[in-house]
Amino acid sequence: PDIPVRGYNREWQHWLVGNIPEDKVAKGEVLTEYVGPAPPKNSGKHRYVFLLYKQNQGAITFDERRIGNRDKRRNRFSIKKFAEKYNLEGPLAGNYLKAEFDDYVPIIHKQVAL
Repeated sequence: PDIPVRGYNREWQHWLVGNIPEDKVAKGEVLTEYVGPAPPKNSGKHRYVFLLYKQNQGAITFDERRIGNRDKRRNRFSIKKFAEKYNLEGPLAGNYLKAEFDDYVPIIHKQVAL
């Protein structure tokens, strides 16, 4: 997703899975555990984008450190740089949603220690 700040585009990594066999996402290699949308209060709507890339050379040995759902190292991610590093094709497909603060957000913030 983006983290909307005027004049400065940023990404925050909610989920990253690689080496997905066929259409079996649950059997893929989780690089970043999933954390749901959690926009801060009074920050407006945030966009959350899901992208699908193709691994042209088959399975990849990723050298990124794995990120658990309590890990704060989700910012400073660039899908463009990641795709270039591993020679990924795409995005081939995508979807998005918009979300804003609600009563469940503090629970997510506590879960990921924000």
